[in-house]
Amino acid sequence: MPAAVSIIVLNYNGREDTLACLRSLEHLIYQNVSMIVVDNASSDGSVEAIRAAHPDMTLIETGANLGFTGGNNVGIRYALEHGADYILLLNNDTIVAPDFINILVETMEQDPSLGVTGPMIYYFSAPETIWSAGGTINWTHGTTSMIGLNEEDKSQYGLSPRKVDFVTGCALMAKRAVWEQAGLLDDKFFMYYEEAEWCVRASRAGFGIKLVPAAMIWHKISIDDRAASPRTFYYMTRNRLLFLSRTRAGYSTWAYTLIEYARTFLSWSLRPKWANKRPLRGVMVQALRDFSAGRFGQAVVR
Repeated sequence: MPAAVSIIVLNYNGREDTLACLRSLEHLIYQNVSMIVVDNASSDGSVEAIRAAHPDMTLIETGANLGFTGGNNVGIRYALEHGADYILLLNNDTIVAPDFINILVETMEQDPSLGVTGPMIYYFSAPETIWSAGGTINWTHGTTSMIGLNEEDKSQYGLSPRKVDFVTGCALMAKRAVWEQAGLLDDKFFMYYEEAEWCVRASRAGFGIKLVPAAMIWHKISIDDRAASPRTFYYMTRNRLLFLSRTRAGYSTWAYTLIEYARTFLSWSLRPKWANKRPLRGVMVQALRDFSAGRFGQAVVR
């Protein structure tokens, strides 16, 4: 019997995307996989629709919006309690190749040093354009970024597994031992930066992290949507600082980050070309105040 893989799909008012993702997962060729849908108190009829389409699938209702971290942690605990050897976090707005689980598991079985892997992720709307070929951490600037973002795939990343700093939570597979030793996602993040911080913990616990280019999925995120909403900007601003704190970043990284924030605030205040960004100044101040006061988790962005 092949290793037991549990796939966790988190849903929050994403009924149609989640149903499409689950239909995609029906075509997996891996022989020992179980699906766990975690619903974060959706109000769009998701629960009823998922139960009607997949009556035998495990569906856990959290009763509240626990965010990416809290919702996935509910699923991870369930998977660990029910004997999972591998746990895959998978965004509900993805479509997968039928063999991607086989490729990830085979890669990890062949290399005992590996604890975390992820597939090559393409845009659903541009199937040969890369959204993520793994992630990298710039410890000088205190930032994280996707490798290969918006590049056309011309086999520049080959087919062999490649070491990366982190795997995006959009599609992250880890061995049971990693969750047991590194712990679960940090609920203080709620969303954004959480998978990078978790991968740092996994790496420091001695587990290898690699992108597996031969495993492929497609993500329904817009290639042109680069404008951060106030809510996204808040979490990215606050959680970057939380990431630096949790990973014990050096003084120079903190200095660079805070100076960058100050310059951005002044630029948005003084330069006419950034007048459209001025409403975000209050969001930045709120994020900095909340971090300083230790207010984490879900926030009401004003």
